[in-house]
Amino acid sequence: MRRHIPFDRLHNFRDLGGYRTADGGTVRWETLYRSDSLGKLADAGPDDLERFRALGVGTVIDLRYPWEIAAKGRLPETEEVSWHNLSIEHRPYDQEAIDPALDPWRYLADRFAEVAEDGAEELLTALELIAAAEGPLVFHCASGKDRTGLLAAVVLGLLEVPDEEILADFALTELATERLIADWRAAHPGREPRWPGYGRAPADVIRLFLADLRERYGSVYAYATGHVGIDPAVVTALKARLVEAA
Repeated sequence: MRRHIPFDRLHNFRDLGGYRTADGGTVRWETLYRSDSLGKLADAGPDDLERFRALGVGTVIDLRYPWEIAAKGRLPETEEVSWHNLSIEHRPYDQEAIDPALDPWRYLADRFAEVAEDGAEELLTALELIAAAEGPLVFHCASGKDRTGLLAAVVLGLLEVPDEEILADFALTELATERLIADWRAAHPGREPRWPGYGRAPADVIRLFLADLRERYGSVYAYATGHVGIDPAVVTALKARLVEAA
């Protein structure tokens, strides 16, 4: 229950705390969160808004396209929250329409690789914001699955969280899949997703992505300091902010 923050309208809001790091540290609780679209809070009841405010979030990173935000809304504006739109995906695709004959997890891992390549500028800004934030921060996309999952994997990798924990964190979205599909059906009455894997987030996707990233760059750190261009001092700051020493 500490990892999963319950909301009525949000299905995938999670605390990234509690994961162990290679040097025996632990990622701090109540500091960094991941979620599905906070735009859902615009038409949520007062209980959901109160739950969100109680977390003390001071910074929100919205990873969606601007057109998604225009269509679906964003977190209601408040003076207490700094909101940043960093659209890390540059080649849109429709997940519900993926060819069912394709290897679905290989297909998604390949899309993750595109985001990792194309979205370097936005990922750099996101990592810098996470390292510099003075209070709790949450990042999200639409379902809190792919774009959010990629950023979570990169952050946890830079914190030297072991792969098995990164994979397990990614796969926790599977607990929200049924509700995410129900939302899609409500928005598309009378239709069913063409792709049977819609809403799924098996660990194999992030396993393939991390393997591909390391094959090309050597490590998550080398990817971040090389292709993304993050200053090593920012990685140090990220660890200081997010990891409690053993």
